[in-house]
Amino acid sequence: MSYKEVYAGWQADPEAFWMKAAEAIDWIKAPSKALWDDDAPLYEWFKDAQVNTCYNAVDRHVEAGNGDRVAIIYDSPVTGQKSKTTYAELQEQVAALAGGLAAKGVVAGDRVVIYMPMVPEALVAMLACVRIGAIHSVVFGGFAANELAVRIDDATPKAIIAGSCGIEPGRIVEYKPLLDGAIDLATHKPEFSVIFQRPQCEAELGPQDIEWHELQEGVPPAPCVAVSGDHPAYILYTSGTTGAPKGVVRPTAGHLVALNWTMKNIYNVDPGDVFWAASDVGWVVGHSYICYAPLIHGNTTVVFEGKPVGTPDATTFWRVIAEHDVRSFFTAPTAFRAIKRQDSKGESIKNFDMSRLRALYLAGERADPDTIEWAQEVMGVPVYDHWWQTETGFTIAGNPAGIEAMPVKIGSPTVAMPGYDVQILDEGGHQMPVGELGAIAVKLPLPPGTLPTLWNASDRFIKSYLTTFPGYYETGDAGMIDEDGYLYIMARTDDVINVAGHRLSTGGMEEVLASHPDVAECAVIGVSDELKGQLPLGFLCLNDGCTRKAEQVVAEVITLVREKIGPVAAFKLACVVDRLPKTRSGKILRATMASIADGKAYKAPATIDDPAVLDEVRLALQKLGYAQP
Repeated sequence: MSYKEVYAGWQADPEAFWMKAAEAIDWIKAPSKALWDDDAPLYEWFKDAQVNTCYNAVDRHVEAGNGDRVAIIYDSPVTGQKSKTTYAELQEQVAALAGGLAAKGVVAGDRVVIYMPMVPEALVAMLACVRIGAIHSVVFGGFAANELAVRIDDATPKAIIAGSCGIEPGRIVEYKPLLDGAIDLATHKPEFSVIFQRPQCEAELGPQDIEWHELQEGVPPAPCVAVSGDHPAYILYTSGTTGAPKGVVRPTAGHLVALNWTMKNIYNVDPGDVFWAASDVGWVVGHSYICYAPLIHGNTTVVFEGKPVGTPDATTFWRVIAEHDVRSFFTAPTAFRAIKRQDSKGESIKNFDMSRLRALYLAGERADPDTIEWAQEVMGVPVYDHWWQTETGFTIAGNPAGIEAMPVKIGSPTVAMPGYDVQILDEGGHQMPVGELGAIAVKLPLPPGTLPTLWNASDRFIKSYLTTFPGYYETGDAGMIDEDGYLYIMARTDDVINVAGHRLSTGGMEEVLASHPDVAECAVIGVSDELKGQLPLGFLCLNDGCTRKAEQVVAEVITLVREKIGPVAAFKLACVVDRLPKTRSGKILRATMASIADGKAYKAPATIDDPAVLDEVRLALQKLGYAQP
């Protein structure tokens, strides 16, 4: 069947489409139907089913006689360690950890925060939680203590599972002091923490801490617990550092059905094939495509602890693909920009056998044409850009290579996947003509596996996503659809910036800058960066009478952002200005400032209070190497 036939089949009968897809899952009690719409605009899928995620990701493969198949390949150039874990070994490890958690009183519905580096034990921790019906919330190990604290307060976990440290090229990041700091800051106090000790830096344990192996001693392995189809598998917090974070809820049954469907239809892999997503378990890609989807589908997944360059050089990706027979590879465009920067002609790839690789998949940020063309030329395989969000958990628009490899149009993530009726709307919610820019929205209901709500915040969910365009999910992106139905993502419609594939709120950074005693007013914009896609740049207006040097204040606010938000923000650029460009109603013209910085044409809004301020902004930016004539 062609893509058009498959998509038309979904459109004609979504219920039948998803019930058919659900047949690939092992149910304890099969769903009676796919969609529950009695609480619209809040929708649920496979609600009356009974199922267990861990059983589908691990146990069923062992029971089917595939226990000797490799489930996880661990490759860590930063430690020099490599290992392989079979499905049978994974089952044993997960059941033991789950047994330890259960013995400490963790039951279905309890939350567990996971704060781990890129080691196989991170996946073991996630799977152990879903095995007993506990709801995990993974927090990226690079986040600072206060970021972790905010998430602890929102999720109110019974327990935390953490590594003793993370390893970056040339440095060790101790997790335990960050964890202790977060627990001190948080109002909610977890009952205990489980610490996985790494030999590179063993943590000193406190009275509430228990060592990973010690937790598992003398306790029976835990069986899989049946949960309902609408039971949350996990909570994952998305962009924004101000106020309460947005906890995306992932429902168990829909998650299983949708992710399993994607592995063959989008990524074109068969059970037993090696699949590698070069991301981190702290992000949605790590949840969907390092941990869950490959294992549910019976693939081998790669857990890679390293960087595209520097561990040790720009050949790392080629080595891993060649050494482990990777069939489909998924990463962010920023990784390829880094490789290209060090090996512009791609000479080094010639030393590696890449013949098993079928395709490269890019997501996380807009893939610029130069990067795609370079990757196509160097790797000699199709390069598929695709687009999705933390909220959706899997592809909104992509190239369904397992159904039909469609022609690549550079700049487009190709076409909408079954389940997504993607439309381009004007401000009034009317459809835009072909080829014209507008807000990208998805007609409700969203497909299985996407967020049904936010954790303990259904009103906020409706307000954030469903109010602007009634009957639609608002993606927050702007773009267009061409005459062939190809989608183009052009820009964010809000002020969330994308740094190396990580969505970060400029508003959150502004809050940190404004907390400095010498800063009267500030604004943060995203400026284009060849390597990371975007970088944040801060403008500071100092208090009248401030006698300190501008350079000193700039250095302090940079340190402050690193402390409060973490290195992930990549906040290194700031300048002091006398004033900010504003409308007469007091709105700061961030988009205009970003256009000046990137050297793009712009038109000063008619509502601007004083146009002369734009020249002041330009001069300040030029001192930082931006706004070049």
